[in-house]
Amino acid sequence: MDIRFSGSRPGTAPLTWGQRAIWDTIQRTAPDDHYFNFGRVLAVPRRARPLTVTRATEVLRALVERHESLRTRLGEPPYGTADGGPEPWQVLEAAGAVPVTVSEGDPERLRDALARTAFDYRNEWPLRIGLVVERGEVTHIVLVFCHLAADGLGAEVAVTDLRLLLLRGSLPGPPPPSPLDLARWQGSERGLKVARIAAEHWESEYRRIPPTMFDRREDAPADPPIWRARLVSRAMDLAVRRIAAVRGTSTSTVLLAAASVLAGKVGGHDVCAMLPIVGNRFRGDTAGAVTTLSQEGLFVLDLRRGDFTELLRAAKPAALRAYRSAYHDPAERDGITERISRERGTPIHPYCCFNDMRFADQVDASPDERTVRDALAETTLGWPLSQEKLNCRFCLHVTGEPGGLGVSLTADTRHLSRPAMEHYLLDLESLLVEAAFREVLEPVG
Repeated sequence: MDIRFSGSRPGTAPLTWGQRAIWDTIQRTAPDDHYFNFGRVLAVPRRARPLTVTRATEVLRALVERHESLRTRLGEPPYGTADGGPEPWQVLEAAGAVPVTVSEGDPERLRDALARTAFDYRNEWPLRIGLVVERGEVTHIVLVFCHLAADGLGAEVAVTDLRLLLLRGSLPGPPPPSPLDLARWQGSERGLKVARIAAEHWESEYRRIPPTMFDRREDAPADPPIWRARLVSRAMDLAVRRIAAVRGTSTSTVLLAAASVLAGKVGGHDVCAMLPIVGNRFRGDTAGAVTTLSQEGLFVLDLRRGDFTELLRAAKPAALRAYRSAYHDPAERDGITERISRERGTPIHPYCCFNDMRFADQVDASPDERTVRDALAETTLGWPLSQEKLNCRFCLHVTGEPGGLGVSLTADTRHLSRPAMEHYLLDLESLLVEAAFREVLEPVG
C-alpha cells in the first residue's frame, strides 16, 4: 500500500552543508552505503489504540507533509558545475506516494529488513515505512531513514512528532526550517561568515596535526577488511559519569579525551586529531528540524600536556573549538585539505572519527571504587559487523545500552588489526576506570 501526500510547495536548491558531507561519505562507501541507513521503532501509545492501518497512514501522511526533508531526493541541477559534470541538487516534491510495508511479527526484524539495502537516492523517497499489525491492529510503526534526509537528532524529532500526531491528531506551530530553507541561509552573507570562521580553524590545525592518525600496516588485512568490535561496559559507564561529575565537564568530553589519548598512542603520535560528529543544532530554529545537520568537527589534543587529568582540562576548550568548526562548508574544507596537503607534501586527513550517539548526559560522583571494579566482570565484547568498504579508517561510536556504555570501533584492518581493535577498547575501559580512582577527587567548583 502507499501513503499519498500533497505538500505545500516544490523546489530545488543546492545541497546543504550536512547533505553534502553525508553524500560525499556515501559515495566513498558505496556499494556498502547501506551502512548509513538507520531506523526507529515506535510502539503505538496505549492512549492511541486501537490504531487501524487506515488511521496510521493518515498520521504518517501528516508527518511527511510537515517535514519537507522526507519528500526530498537528489536530482539534476539547473546548470552544470564548472567542469561540466552534473552536481546533485536537492529536489523537493509537492506530491507523491510513499510505499508502506505491512507485516506481522518482530518490529525490530522488520526495521532491519527495511534498512538492509542502500537507498536509490534519485528515485526513492528517503523514508521507508513499516506497520506491524496484530489481529488487524497496528502495534508498532517502523521508520527507516536515508541519512540524506535525517541524522540521529532529526530522526528523534520525527518520532516525537509521530507520537504527538497519534495522541493529539495535530502538531502546534508552523513547520521547522527545511533543507531548502537551510541551503538558502547557508548561501547568504550570514551563512558564509559562519563558514569562514569554521574554515580558519580547519586551516590552522591542519598545519600542525599528523598527516593521518593510522598509517597502513605491512601485514595482510582481515577478509573482508572492515570489521566492528563492540564493547558493552557498565564499569566504563560508572567511571565516566564519576569523572565528568568531579571534573565539571560532560561525559562526552571525557570519552573524547580518553579516545584521543589512546588513538595517539596506537598511532604513535604526540598530537591527536579526532573528528567528532557534531549535531549542529545550536540555532533555535533548527532544534526541531528533520534533516541532516550533523557534520565532522576537528578536535586536536596535544598529548604532551601531562597526565589524563591535565589532558582532560585541555580537552574542554578544544572540544568547544571542534564543535564550532563542525558547521562548515564541505567544499571549502576540501579546498583547505588540498592546499595544505600540497604545502606539506603529503595528504592530510585524520581518518579518525568519534560519534557520541547518546541524547542525554548523566553525571554522578557517587559510585565507589569497589562497585566500579566489580562491574568489570560484566563487560562483553563481540564482533557484530564486517564489510568491504568504509569511508574512514577508525570510527568510534558511543551508545547508551541497558548493560552500560556501548562503545563500537569500526576500523579498516589495513590500518588497525582486529587484535589491536580489541586491545583498544579494553584499554579505553581500563584507562577510564583507573582515572576515576587514581586520586581522591573532590568535585570542582
